[in-house]
This record gives sequence, C-alpha cells and structure tokens, in this order.
Amino acid sequence: MKIRTALTLKNTCATAAVFLACLTMIYIVSEHTRSKTFFHDLSGEAITKAHLFLRDQVDARTMQSIYLNNRKFINEVEVAVYTTGFRMLYHDAIQNDIIKEDRSMINRIIREKEIKFYVGKYQCIGMLYHFQGRDYIITAAAYDGYGYNNLYELQKALVVLFLVGLSLLFVVCYFLARSSLKPIRDIVKEAETITSSQMDHRLPVRNAHDELGELSIAFNSLLDRLQISFDSQKMFVSNVSHELRTPLAALIAELDLSLQKERSGEHYRRAIENALSDARRMTKLIDGLLNLAKADYQKEQIRMKEIRLDELLLDVRSYILKAHPEYKVNILFEQEDADDDRMITVMGNVYLLSIAFSNLIENNCKYSADKTSFVQISYWDRFTVVRLSDDGIGMTDTDKEKLFTLFYRGNHETNVEGHGIGMTLSHKIISLHQGRIDVHSTHGEGTTFVIELPHV
Repeated sequence: MKIRTALTLKNTCATAAVFLACLTMIYIVSEHTRSKTFFHDLSGEAITKAHLFLRDQVDARTMQSIYLNNRKFINEVEVAVYTTGFRMLYHDAIQNDIIKEDRSMINRIIREKEIKFYVGKYQCIGMLYHFQGRDYIITAAAYDGYGYNNLYELQKALVVLFLVGLSLLFVVCYFLARSSLKPIRDIVKEAETITSSQMDHRLPVRNAHDELGELSIAFNSLLDRLQISFDSQKMFVSNVSHELRTPLAALIAELDLSLQKERSGEHYRRAIENALSDARRMTKLIDGLLNLAKADYQKEQIRMKEIRLDELLLDVRSYILKAHPEYKVNILFEQEDADDDRMITVMGNVYLLSIAFSNLIENNCKYSADKTSFVQISYWDRFTVVRLSDDGIGMTDTDKEKLFTLFYRGNHETNVEGHGIGMTLSHKIISLHQGRIDVHSTHGEGTTFVIELPHV
C-alpha cells in the first residue's frame, strides 16, 4: 500500500471517528433534551388535570371520557390522584393503569416529593401536590410519540449526514495526501536522474526549515560525501596504477635488456640488484596501501590496549636504525620525573601507532642533511604530546596545505624516494586514535610535527 493511500485511509478513519462521536453526542443530547422537556410537560399536564378534579370544575366521568376519546388520536396523559394514605380519588383509565402504583411507590413519592421513571417507552412521574391545606399524590404517564418521531427523523438525518460526510472526507483526504506528498514525488523524480556520471547534480531545496527541506539537505550532503568518495577512488586507482607501473616498467626493462645478449657476471649482478630494488619498492608501496586500508577501519574494529609511548618510540627507533643505519633518532623526555606513568600511556593499537611514528621519523630523516630526527615527549592536561623535528629543507605553503593528501610528494619527489602514502597514513592513524597532528615548517629551516594523543 502506498503512503498516499495509507494516509488517506488513516486520516479518513480518524476524522470519521471524531465526526461519528460528534453526531452521537448530538443524538444523545437531543434525546436528553426531549426526555427532560417531556417530563416537564407531563408534570404540567398532571397538575392541570388534578387541579380541575380537586376544584370540582370537571367531574371524573367527563374527564375520563375526554381521556378515552383523545387517546384514539393523540398520546394522551394518563393521570391518577391518591391520598397520602394510598386511597385512589381519581384515575383516567383504571383498566390500563400504566404505572401500577403500590404502597412502596407512594411512600417513596412522599419521601422524595417527586420521582421520574420509565415504564417501557412510557415516561412516568409521581409527585406530592399540596392543595387547600392537604397533600395529594399525583401520578402521570404518557408516550412522547411526537418527540420520538422527531428523534427518529434526526437519527436518519445523522446517518445520511455521516455517510455523505464520510465520502466527502475520503475524497478531501485523498487530495490532501496527494498534494502533501507531491514534493516527495518531485524529490524522487529528481533523485532518479542522479547517476554515477551525474554526481554533481543536487536536489532542490525549496524550504530549508521544513522536514522535506531537511531531507533534501541531508540527501545532498550524502551526495557530497559520495562524490568525494568516488573522486578519491578514481584518483586512488589512477595514482596506484601510475605508482605500480613505474617500478614494473623499470623491472621489465632491466630484465629485457639483460636477456637481449650474453653479458658478464657483473652486469647480471647489477641487473638483479636493480630488479630487486624495484621489487622492494613495489612491496613497500603495497604494504603502504594495505596499512592505509587498515587505517580506514572503525575504531571498534581495531584491537586497542594501553601503550606507553616512550617504550613504543624506543621500539620504533630500533626498527628504523636497523633498516637505515645512516639515520639518527634522538629521543628526549622533557618530564622524566613524572610521578604517574599514565601521563604517557595511551589507548591504541601498537601496530598502527608504530607505522604512524615510523613514517614521521623517516620523513624527518629523509629531508634533513644530517639524516637526524629529534623526538620529544611531554604531557599536559589530558594529552600526551610528541614533537618530531628536523633541521632539513622545510616545506613551502603549498606543501603544508597538501601534505596529508594521498600520493602527494611535494617539490622534492625527484630527490627523495617515496610514494606519497606515509603522511596520509599517519594522519589517518592519529585521527583514528582521537588525536591531532599539526605541522610547523618554514622553507629552508626544517619541519616539526606536533602530535597530541589523549592519555589514559
């Protein structure tokens, strides 16, 4: 069932329920008014007849004759007059006797002064009437034919009104639902035109303050993120293809050249060394891409534990010096008298943090003339702070702006080996650990990376 139909039915049913309740209330109030009015008229008719009888203005036989003749054409009131001692003085039609008076009823009338009740469809009253210093009991009963006929006609009118109103309600609710959902249909039509080749197309926002405007804005924000993701994916594939093609082409060229004719052992040795260098370069690139994929995991997907940053940095230093004996890594603890080791302990993943710090330290060493990186560890407030600096060539404003862009290698890429993955990977890893990384660099005066990680 479409939302339009469901809304139509729900709104119709809800409105019909309220409409029916109102019509029912009208009927109940009308019945109450009819009953109250007829009891009042019945009381007046009973007093009039009793007064005529008690004043001897009309004799009993004449009053009974009038009653019997009238009830053939109209719903005449049947009146009876009793003494307080339950002696009947007058009755319009003893043979009918609608009320069936008894001693308990008389006593109740004397006690309550007036009672009202029903006998079948007949409305009945009993009252204590004071006349010329004496108390009398008057009972009266009659059928409100005129009132019931009007009530029946009202009932038919209300039923017809409900059915007609229900039909009109359904039609009105249908068009209201249709008009209300038209903006959604327009949004659907616009969304259907958006494809992978038209990712720059966006939904129109007619009113940013209503729910549909908020929906369009949220959808456009989603499209913005998807477009960025698609563009990054295209750039990633393009750059990876380029980065892999270069060492592969060099490897193939080197091996082809060696196979073209018989060469000396020394030449074959150099060819194998060059091929091995290209293969290692490809391995390093692939490792970097795999680590980049791991850095894109959600925090909940990565195993975290408490890590002392001083111990981690010492392990990283040993690894780097083993791989690059010409590098120098100096580690300085600015607050060696720390009373609490937790100040330099963070929750993190050892493997990922080791990669992040390795990339930053290697970046210091690669771009400094003396191949040295200075590492300082300190803490304050809620963060452990690690500063990694060098006295190298520094960065331009463009380099700092694009430093964490994937595959960006700056203006020195021809002089220094790399793939443009390390800085992006380090930034992702630090962000994954709810930390931040800042870069302070002046061209020709060195670079300093400042990393803040929340300690435990």
